[in-house]
Amino acid sequence: MTTSNRRYHITTFGCQMNKADSERMAGILEDMGFEWSEDPNNADLILYNTCTIRDNAEQKVYSYLGRQAKRKQEQPNLTLVVAGCVAQQEGEALLRRVPELDLVMGPQHANRLEDLLEQVFGGSQVVATEPINIVEDITKPRRDSTVTAWVNVIYGCNERCTYCVVPNVRGVEQSRTPEAIRSEIEQLGRLGYQEVTLLGQNIDAYGRDLPGVTPEGRHQHTLTDLLYYVHDVPGIERIRFATSHPRYFTERLIQACAELPKVCEHFHIPFQSGDNEVLKRMSRGYTHEKYRRIIAMIRQYMPDASISADAIVGFPGETEAQFENTLQLLEDIGFDHLNTAAYSPRPGTPAAVWDQQLSEEVKSDRLQRLNHLVEAKALERSQRYLNRIEEVLVEDQNLKDPSQVMGRTRGNRLTFFDGNIAELKGQLVRVKVIGVRAFSLTAERLAVPCC
Repeated sequence: MTTSNRRYHITTFGCQMNKADSERMAGILEDMGFEWSEDPNNADLILYNTCTIRDNAEQKVYSYLGRQAKRKQEQPNLTLVVAGCVAQQEGEALLRRVPELDLVMGPQHANRLEDLLEQVFGGSQVVATEPINIVEDITKPRRDSTVTAWVNVIYGCNERCTYCVVPNVRGVEQSRTPEAIRSEIEQLGRLGYQEVTLLGQNIDAYGRDLPGVTPEGRHQHTLTDLLYYVHDVPGIERIRFATSHPRYFTERLIQACAELPKVCEHFHIPFQSGDNEVLKRMSRGYTHEKYRRIIAMIRQYMPDASISADAIVGFPGETEAQFENTLQLLEDIGFDHLNTAAYSPRPGTPAAVWDQQLSEEVKSDRLQRLNHLVEAKALERSQRYLNRIEEVLVEDQNLKDPSQVMGRTRGNRLTFFDGNIAELKGQLVRVKVIGVRAFSLTAERLAVPCC
């Protein structure tokens, strides 16, 4: 089937990994001759890249899908694709629930989209959820930004957290080779990108599955080694990475971040709960004391580093006292940002069938109290920026005020200041911070160029 003049639309739910996968699938579709459509109702192919971390994200997918399935009854040439974690989890059950679907594909199959669509255009209804080895990126992603870019370094996850469905849907850990990663970053540097974020579901596990050990018996390929290996790529001025796991976070990694000028002073290390008993039931593999030691060590090497994290409230059996231990951790550490969620039972996870599930009212109350403290502590952390000179990488126009541009400090604080986006996009700019809020800053541009 010819794809010229056909239009596509992708809706992405969930994490940074999903956003990166969507960019690669968009690149594949454009290589096939499809054009992007902002409006899904004008598209000939609609792809939902789905997330199953929380129930509300999953339900939203079914709601969107229902509307397009109805449209397909009137427009049989419409191609409907569900990709990502819901696709992996549900597989053929999705086809029974929504028979109008053409293709159901798990996240490991993102780079196979063209092959799978050829089968669809040949008249097949396709389900691709079987485990496969990494298919190396050979396409040029249609990236949402021309300034910052995601680079996957490890797929999958070998952890077995009792609340999490990710290992079931994203498969076992598979690291890309350092050479493939560097090659992608070099290409980004040539295209004018200034910043890359190295991505992994559990990025500190990078390299464990690659062959080779050092004479000291250490894995030859680690995230720390990778940072040293890609640090000098021409054109790239900033390097970030996410998401870290406290169980594998090392002093050697912190030393590298302190030593390498391009690595930004921002760490995203989820703690999930501040109570040891809850952490044990979650199978997280560390205590709140270990978590506190990690943060203390980061601040010893980099006193000004920004720390962000994830936390879950209302885990089965969580008592009020245990929840207050989470509040205490937040109070003591003072995070720059915290992603929070009420526990949501996920199919196929141990915690979903445990007794002592908490009521929605209790979960909602705890989430509200946590969020209130998150904002207060983030505002406290923002105060340190007032009147400071910061380096901001300009990413875009401020949608609420077109006379302003927006970008991020090295510590990942969103910053707004007056400027012309056509002139400043992709530039590193020196600014003086003149206003602080919990999660963003206002600044004025300084005449002295940044670099």
